[in-house]
Amino acid sequence: TFLALSASYALAALPEGAKAPDFQLDAALAGKPTTFALGKALRQGPVVLYFFPAAFTQGCTLEAHEFAEATDDFRKLNATVIGVTAGNADRVAEFSKLECRDKFAVAADPGARVAGEYQTQFKTKGGTLLSERTSFVIAPDGKILLSYTDANPEQHIKKTMSAVKAWHDAAMFRALQLCQDLA
Repeated sequence: TFLALSASYALAALPEGAKAPDFQLDAALAGKPTTFALGKALRQGPVVLYFFPAAFTQGCTLEAHEFAEATDDFRKLNATVIGVTAGNADRVAEFSKLECRDKFAVAADPGARVAGEYQTQFKTKGGTLLSERTSFVIAPDGKILLSYTDANPEQHIKKTMSAVKAWHDAAMFRALQLCQDLA
C-alpha cells in the first residue's frame, strides 16, 4: 500500500532561490477536469505548490483539509494553491472534491515526473515513484521563495503562509516606495 512508504532514494528538494521548473499537468478542481500551468498561474501572483505522496492516505488527507481551510487566506494575498501527487493519480478529481473541499486544484503527476524536476521524488519498496511531502512557494518571477520537506503535514500550511505573507509585504513595500519616488 501507499502507507508503507520507504524512501529508498530521495534527493534534496530544489532550494530556495532556484528557478522553479515550468510545467503543465492535468488536474481537477471541485471534481471537474482542468489543466494547471505554472507559468499561467504565476501571472496572477505567487504559487503555493505542494507535493504529497498519495491521495486518500491519512497524512495527505489531513494536509488537504488544512490547505482547503487556508485557501481563502492565500487568495487574499493573490496566491494560488496547487496540490500535486503521483500516488492514486487516477483519483485526483474525487480527492479535489472531497478532501480539498472544492477549494483548490489537484494535479496528477503520473510517474512523479514533475516531482523529479523539483527533486522531491522517491521510490517505494515496491518500486513506485512518488513525491515526498514537500511544499514550495514560488514568486511570480519563478524564483523559489520556500522549499520545505517534512513527512509530517502539520507545518506545511504555516510555513507556506509565512513565506507568502513575507513576499506580499515586500511587494507592498516596493510599490509604496515606487509611489513615493514618483511623487
